[in-house]
Amino acid sequence: MNSVLAFTIIMLVWTVSDYISKKTKSLLSTLLIASLIFLVGFKTNLFPEDLLPSSSLLALGTTVVGFILVHLGTTISLKEFKQQWRTFLIGVAATLGIVAALLLVGPLFEDQSYAIAAIGAISGGTISIIMVQDAAIAAGLLSVAVLPVLISAFQGLIGFPLTSLILRKEANRLHQEYQENPAAFASTEKVVEKETKKTRLPELFHTTAGTLFVVGVTVLLATFVNNLTNGMINTFILCLLFGIALRELNIFKPNILNGIDAYGLMMLAILIIIFGPLATISIHDLIELILPLTLSFLVGVTGNVLFAAIAGKFLGYSLSMSIAIGLTSLYGFPGTMILSQEAAKSINGTPEEIALIEGQILPKMVIAGFSTVTITSVFITGILVNLIG
Repeated sequence: MNSVLAFTIIMLVWTVSDYISKKTKSLLSTLLIASLIFLVGFKTNLFPEDLLPSSSLLALGTTVVGFILVHLGTTISLKEFKQQWRTFLIGVAATLGIVAALLLVGPLFEDQSYAIAAIGAISGGTISIIMVQDAAIAAGLLSVAVLPVLISAFQGLIGFPLTSLILRKEANRLHQEYQENPAAFASTEKVVEKETKKTRLPELFHTTAGTLFVVGVTVLLATFVNNLTNGMINTFILCLLFGIALRELNIFKPNILNGIDAYGLMMLAILIIIFGPLATISIHDLIELILPLTLSFLVGVTGNVLFAAIAGKFLGYSLSMSIAIGLTSLYGFPGTMILSQEAAKSINGTPEEIALIEGQILPKMVIAGFSTVTITSVFITGILVNLIG
């Protein structure tokens, strides 16, 4: 297929998907709409099977996965995690709940490879899905590679409304506490800070090309260490760790790729990777995935909620806040921010009270999203993918 035509069609699909997502206030995620369009397009032969590779986006996405992981590492502030250590632990517990539930219960209704694929998708985001897909495709398991795509497409439909209801309950509880004892809310934690640290990198590397160069060197270093340990320490995990460390050392600025000309295209290229298996999977195989898809959600989310609730009980969080923290694994940022703001606005209070409630909920939800989607899921998925096949 003509490369320019393929690229243009994909941009149209993403434009339409993003527009619908915004109109539904993210209830229908961009990923869900795009998955449905690509699936229908491939199965009706409206799109040729070589649409994605012809666009060159697949090659770009595969190249820059490590770049995005280094970038994600630079979005994480250890200072923020120290202030919200209890939230972080609840997020870790919630992810472990998904792992425990699917590894123990999953094999009762599906192969272990499906359970691992479901863990990577339910507990994390795009990077975890790509890690699962790479392992599944290498093992010749196409349907296993497709399962996390379907799970990720429907995560928002489950996570957003469920978390919205729970956070509104938490907001009302906090509002009632405030009315009974305003003094208890005098000191609101402000974890999401704007850092203005200057990078130690010479000005030469502050350009788009310079930034991509230093991040590329970091990815190459992670690959070298991975090869040195014969794959025992996953390249993706190392990229994340290097990003965190280099930010803390002030070598990389926070959110290092934000603001450079190539960032948006790099993110889109990575997202396009996960749609690849949809082009070749059969309708029969898709139908057979309905049961694993449904039960994976049921078992995984149950384990998530249960472990989050238990951890929250020990750490002094309310039941509703604990469950909301756990459910961030289904969507991450910016859903964590949007749902927190909407929950605060749902109370029948003054602007000052709304701001106070948001100040109590938002920091926890933002750190929770990093804890589940960005950190714990990548580490756990990096370990478990070796068992696929």
